[in-house]
Amino acid sequence: MGYSDFEVSMGSIAADQAAAGRRYRVRWRDDTTHRQVEKRGFKTKRDAELFLARTEVARSDGSYTNPAAAKATVRELGTEWLRNKRHSLKASSYSSLETSWRVYVLPRWSDTRIGDIRASQVEQWIRELSEGTAPTSRTKSSGVAGSPRSATVVYRALGVLAGILDTAVRDGRIPRNVARGAQNLPTKRSEKPRRYLTHEEVVSLAEAASTPTYRTLILVLAYCGLRWSEAIGMHVRDVNFERDRIQVNRAAVEVEGRIVVGAPKNWERRIVPFPEFLEAPLRELCDGKGPDDLVFTDPDGNHLRRAKTSVGTTSWFSAALERSGIERLTPHDLRHTAASLAISSGANVKAVQRMLGHKSAAMTLDTYADMFEDDLADVAARMNQGGLDADVTRLWSV
Repeated sequence: MGYSDFEVSMGSIAADQAAAGRRYRVRWRDDTTHRQVEKRGFKTKRDAELFLARTEVARSDGSYTNPAAAKATVRELGTEWLRNKRHSLKASSYSSLETSWRVYVLPRWSDTRIGDIRASQVEQWIRELSEGTAPTSRTKSSGVAGSPRSATVVYRALGVLAGILDTAVRDGRIPRNVARGAQNLPTKRSEKPRRYLTHEEVVSLAEAASTPTYRTLILVLAYCGLRWSEAIGMHVRDVNFERDRIQVNRAAVEVEGRIVVGAPKNWERRIVPFPEFLEAPLRELCDGKGPDDLVFTDPDGNHLRRAKTSVGTTSWFSAALERSGIERLTPHDLRHTAASLAISSGANVKAVQRMLGHKSAAMTLDTYADMFEDDLADVAARMNQGGLDADVTRLWSV
């Protein structure tokens, strides 16, 4: 087999004589490995020259990628990506990513080379996940094989793949991330209307709880707005009885059957006031305990496990709901109730934001926009009265 070289810019083009006829190959020096690389199979010299010209432009403007680096598989890069995430994320967040990686991403993309992934393939995968026809690895959390996946599941699975490819782009393995900008993402359905309990309903629910611990926990959740993980992670030293305050320092999150203690959600510690009527029951739970002991515990002194409320399950919380005649809701709904009770009592949005530990007042307004509609009506009523007091109606009574 003979060949001749045509020098073009910093690379070269070689002509090979093969059985199928003359073919051209392009050679150039990779900027990262400083080794010579090549691409074969061009049918015409012009095609080879155009490819080499594009390669040289990419090398000069910083968009160059080594074709060999794009041969890495999703499994190879994803394993390391997941390790890095484990180092930076809270246990609960990492668990969600790891499950999505194992159940949805690996079965579809495991041995696929990152340079071979096409945008159309990603969109096909999104459709198959939504339809329930995508390959999955069955786990307890993945549900019945073949069932359509929710928008949240689809977005999380796509986010894992896109995150891996983002790293590949930064490493110069591929020029762009084809998992970004998909055109067929499912629409997230709006949440069902929230159920806000009244003061009377909160008292009835607490009264129906089977132990003083459960009764006090319901009141803390409904009047302080703590997340479940923050409440069960609370230590005796976190309760300031002199100022009626709770210091939220940690969260005890249940991850794959075990309790993992870490910082509160969004890494925001905060101080939350509690109503004076909670002082007596909280003192009762703290009496005889050390500063680092848990306030709310199971009979063995361990962290309380999240109360199940789904259909077909039983728990102390669902039993209290049944005895009190209150429709099914979750302990987290008591956090929403706390926001509702605070707003209806006249608390401003900044106070509610600080109580709930939201990052901003805008987030509080977005989350509980429906509650502030009553405030708007009140504003309108006050403005109306102000205008009447100024005898505004004389403008059209003359």
